[in-house]
Parts: sequence; C-alpha cells; structure tokens
Amino acid sequence: GSSPGTGLDSPGSDKEAILDLVTGRSNAQRQEIVQAYKSSYGKDLIDDLKYELTGHFERLIVSLMRPQAYHDAKEIHDAIKGAGTDEKCLIEVLASRNNQQIHDLVEAYKDAYDSDIEEDVTGETSGHFKKMLVVLLQVLFAAGEEQWGTEESIFIMLLGNRSFDHLQMVFDKYQEIAETSIEDSIKSELSGDFENLMLAVGTCWTLSDNTPVFLPKSLSLSLQGLGTQDNTLIRIMICRSEIDMLDIRECFRMSYEKSLYNMIKEDTSGDYKRTLLALCGGDDDLAGEFFPEAAQLAYKMWETSAMTKVQLRPTIRPASDFDPAEDAQNLRKAMKGFGTDEDVIIDIVANRSNEQRQEIRQAFKSILGRDLMKDLKSELSKNLERLIIGLMLTPAEFDAKMMRKAMEVGGDGGQCIYRIRKGFRHNDFFHILLCYSYKKSMEDAIQSDTSGRFSQILTSLVQVPFIPSYCTSTKQRDIIWAELADACNEDSDDMEIKFMSILCTRSFPHLRRVFQEFVRCSNKDIEQIIKNEMSGDVKQAMYGIVRSVKNQPNYIAERLYKAMKCIGTDDRALIRIMVSRSEVDLFNVRKEFKETHDCSLHEFIQVETMVVSFHILRVE
Repeated sequence: GSSPGTGLDSPGSDKEAILDLVTGRSNAQRQEIVQAYKSSYGKDLIDDLKYELTGHFERLIVSLMRPQAYHDAKEIHDAIKGAGTDEKCLIEVLASRNNQQIHDLVEAYKDAYDSDIEEDVTGETSGHFKKMLVVLLQVLFAAGEEQWGTEESIFIMLLGNRSFDHLQMVFDKYQEIAETSIEDSIKSELSGDFENLMLAVGTCWTLSDNTPVFLPKSLSLSLQGLGTQDNTLIRIMICRSEIDMLDIRECFRMSYEKSLYNMIKEDTSGDYKRTLLALCGGDDDLAGEFFPEAAQLAYKMWETSAMTKVQLRPTIRPASDFDPAEDAQNLRKAMKGFGTDEDVIIDIVANRSNEQRQEIRQAFKSILGRDLMKDLKSELSKNLERLIIGLMLTPAEFDAKMMRKAMEVGGDGGQCIYRIRKGFRHNDFFHILLCYSYKKSMEDAIQSDTSGRFSQILTSLVQVPFIPSYCTSTKQRDIIWAELADACNEDSDDMEIKFMSILCTRSFPHLRRVFQEFVRCSNKDIEQIIKNEMSGDVKQAMYGIVRSVKNQPNYIAERLYKAMKCIGTDDRALIRIMVSRSEVDLFNVRKEFKETHDCSLHEFIQVETMVVSFHILRVE
C-alpha cells in the first residue's frame, strides 16, 4: 500500500510528514493533492491512508482528505445507518450549515450512496423532529407551503424558512415583546430531540450566524465524561477549521475554564492529539488574545444576563396538611427500638420546607422532651447524617456551619460567604454572624485561617454593606467601569484591590451593567481579565463572583459537576450546595446542568456517588 516519494513509504509511515502536509493545506488544496497522487502513482490516496494508518488518527486524516460535502454526507449516513440513530450528529450538522452547504450535502449524499438523503433521514426519525430536519434539507422549501396544524409547526416554519438577517430581527422583537429570549421559550414549550434541534437552529441563526456559540458546547461534551466522543470532536474540528475556529476557540474559552487547546491536549494522545492541536491553531490561554468578535459576543452575553428575568424555582416546597406533632412522633418511632427506619426519616424531612422542619424540632422537644438533632446524629451515619442534619438546621445555622468547615479544611469558604452575603437581607446576614459562635467571630476566623488578598476579599464581604442597584445611577456605573478599565493597567496588587472594592460591594443587577459597559469600552471581558491576570485563591474568588453575577444557576451547576468529578466525590460540597439551593433555585440548577453536560443531575449523582438518598432533594 506504499508508494515511492510519499509519506506512505515502507517500512512504516512517516506520520509527521503526513500530519504536516494534511493540516498545512486547505481542503481545496487537499483535493488537488488527491488528484495529483492519482495521476503520479495510479493509486487512491484515501485507500492508501486507510491501509497505512490506524485508529482515530486514521479517521481524522482520512476525513480531512474528503471534500467537505462528502464528509458531511458520511457523517449523516453513519448517524442514521449505524446501531440506532445518532440524533446529536443530525442536529449538529444540519442546524449549523447554510443553504449552499446543505445543497452540496444533498448532492454529495446522492453521489456517494446512490440514495436520497431526505428519504433516509425521514425513515430513521419521527414526529416534529423529522419535520424540522426535512425543512432544513429542503433548501428551496416554500414558506407557508405546509400546514401541520400544531403549535410546533409555527416554530418549524419560522426557523426553517427564514434568512439569518430576518430571523435576527424576529428574535430581537420577540425578546422585546415577551421579555424573554427565543431560546428560553423553546426550552419551556418543547422537549426531547425536537427541543435540542430547535435550540441548535435558534442559537446558530441568532446574530446572523452564531455557530461559534453553539459548537463549543458540543466540543466540551465530546471532551468530557466517560471517554472522549471522538467522532464529534473530529467532525467539528474538521468542519470549522477553515471557517471560524478562532471564534469557536474564544467562545470555548469564555464558556469553560480551559482553552480548547488545553482540553484537547489533556483528553487525547499521540499523532491524533498532534493533528487536532494543529487544527485548533493555538492556545488562547497562552496567547491571551481577545478577538473583536468575541468581545461582541461577551457584550451580548452580559446584555442578555442583565435583561433576563429569571424565575427562581425550588425543588422543595411546603407540605400541605402539615402536622408538626404527628411528624415528630413518627420520627421518634422511626428511631426507637432495634434499627432505624431511614425511609420514614427521609420521607418526612424531604417533604417539608425548612420553616416546617423548625416546627418539627420544636414539637419534638415539647411533646417528647428530646433533642431531635441529637437523636438523628445518634441514629444516622456518614453522608446521610450530614445531609439530614443539614436540612434540619435553619438556613443561617447551616451556612454558618458550612463556612466554619470550609475555613477549617480549606476549599471555597469564600464562595460560601459570597453566596450568603448576596442572598440574604441585611438583618438575616447579621443573624448568620450571630450563629457563627465557634469561640471566635467570623471576621477573626477569616483572618486567622486565610491570608493575603484572599483574606481581605473575604473580610470585605463580611464587613462592607452592599450598594443596591437602585442607589447607582448610569453616571455612577460609567465611573465604575472606567475604574475597572484603569485597574487593568495597574500592577497585580493594585488591580486586585480595585477589583475587590467593586466586585465585593455591588449588587448583581448593578454589576451586570458595569461588566457590559466594560466590554463595550475596553473590548475585553472582565472574566478573561481575571483568568489571565490573577492567580490562586484570589483568582478563584473573583472568578466565582463574576460567574455568579452572569448566571448563578449555571455556576452552581458547574460546582456540582466538579464536586462529583474530582478524585473521590467532594460530598461536603455536594451536600452544602444541594441543601442550600433546594428551596431557592435547584430546579434552575438542574436545567443548567442538563444543558451543559447533556446528562441530568439525577443520572450524574447516581453514577458518581454512593449516596442513594439524594433523590430526596428532587433531582429527578
């Protein structure tokens, strides 16, 4: 299978030469190489590459040598002809290609497989998902031609039959009238593969062609979880390397903590890794660049964050027909005698609000003359005990305990303090301070258990009263973003001090507008400044604040993911987050988790932990 004068000479193949030749040429130039190879050696270059190479490296190199339309055709064919249908592949390819690319795809599929792509796709899919795929495939589909008579058909006809520019105006007007984005409406009204397809189309076709925003999520999912999803990774890296890889890299870096380059570097190996890194084109973390297109995207993200009205949705609500005396007696029965009936305890505690649990504690004391907390501690063990006790404490007691533990063992005590300081009314926060009665004040504990700028940040969060959004005018916001811009030119110490004075003392709504103006005027995003210019605990504290300001449920979802994906589950963090958010916004957190990791929080907890009782917090 080897030919003289090429990287395919025997013995073995010169993989480095192949890699350099293939990644250093455009797709059009690769097609000329294929023709020249045929003319010079009378052989098919792709057949020779398949013979000489193996594994993912072979698939990647061979895919690079195909014309783009034929590569797309093979991906679609593999997605519908394998064992089961790969809906994610269908969604990604068909939602992110423009009309000309779809037209070329249809022709290439017919040529390669002597079959009609529309017939093959419709034969393997169903329902509204199938209808939308057909609309995307029929590039000359006449608007209004079909009448399916369902509400979903409105979404199909609008998204499948309008130009990018037209859709952008529709989406902007929709958000102005409905005060919510088209994406949020799709999430609330649709479900399953059809929802995922409509979201992909809506995301790709917002801002003329917002594919760089849509694809980083697919890339992240392909690099996370149990084993890298190499087919998805190969497909995206090949398809976008000559279109908008720089924008995708930047969007990836904004959305996740690592650059795409570094994530590929950590999750792949060998010649396969070297080829992918060549297609990636460089490490954004190293370069520290901030492309103008990414600045526009960052501005849009902050604008969306500032305009979106989030309805917080808890998973634990007050029980109807509540009888604290009956609950107290049933709890006592569950713990009395030989063995403990954990199911009864879980059923009662998990189906009462925190306020109702406090009434149960009082009833347990007054009726039975016993301390419920002590009884629970003596009857339960390990994580179940910590979880149930956490639920039975008042929010102030629980947060005070969590902060003490966080500062005793290190970790994210600062994020505990920041979350509490932002989430409670002024008097409630002083209640938490009073609950922090562990022989020293919270302030003293912070100063004795932490040091440097990180200690100053935590102390300022405890000491300084927040300036609410209604106290800050547009002029004041302009002054503050100007201060942030000036701080970026200071040395690291002065920068940290100035950032701290702003980030630790302003409300979320106010900071969203400040960060938005900062992007507009400096062409940089506050999130990237923190990542590039700061380090250690200070960086983590500042980054946590900014992520919480942008989208707190999303940030909390990421904290949950990390708590379970580290070496050994961080059960303390897991319990802390689940308990504290269950009556605030755990449903919102669940949605963000599913969207980010393509796996429900419920499924993830089942796989990653041995704590079978987390279903009590309604994570299904």
